[in-house]
Amino acid sequence: MIAVSSVDGEVYNSDGLNIPRLFEYQDKTGMFEGFPGAEPISNNELLELECEVLIPAPIDNVITDENAKNIKAQLILEAANHPITPEADRILSEGGVTILPDILVNAGGVIVSYFEWTQNLQEFLWEESPVNEELKKTILQACNEVWTRSIREKTTHRQASFEIGVQRVARAVELRGFV
Repeated sequence: MIAVSSVDGEVYNSDGLNIPRLFEYQDKTGMFEGFPGAEPISNNELLELECEVLIPAPIDNVITDENAKNIKAQLILEAANHPITPEADRILSEGGVTILPDILVNAGGVIVSYFEWTQNLQEFLWEESPVNEELKKTILQACNEVWTRSIREKTTHRQASFEIGVQRVARAVELRGFV
């Protein structure tokens, strides 16, 4: 990991950051700024760094049509809700960037909330390990479905995710007799 951003600021080191030490530093100082062995960097510069994977996780709409053409990462994992605008998504996709959408990447919390809901209904209490195992199984299955559909339909991962989601909702509505 070569750069990290938060409300506390952004830091960068082309040789890589020592993440455990960075978080220790943040715990002590309340910020990333001033971390030894790293230089400050603006959020815009961070988004445009030469890197393999970019994980926008802070807020929505950080990658727009204005900065999308300067993104150098070939893989983007959307760990926030809507970090890429629709216009930027089109620019990046047409430029060959693989985007794993928020609806897939950022789904862990919703999935675990469902697990908690079902446990409460059944008056069960799962330990952390089975929850993590079920989450991993669910996420991997979803990723495989999206990846397969994306390849088969020659579409983006976002489009494949939406198609799968809409089909599942339509099927649930049908099974419940609402159609």
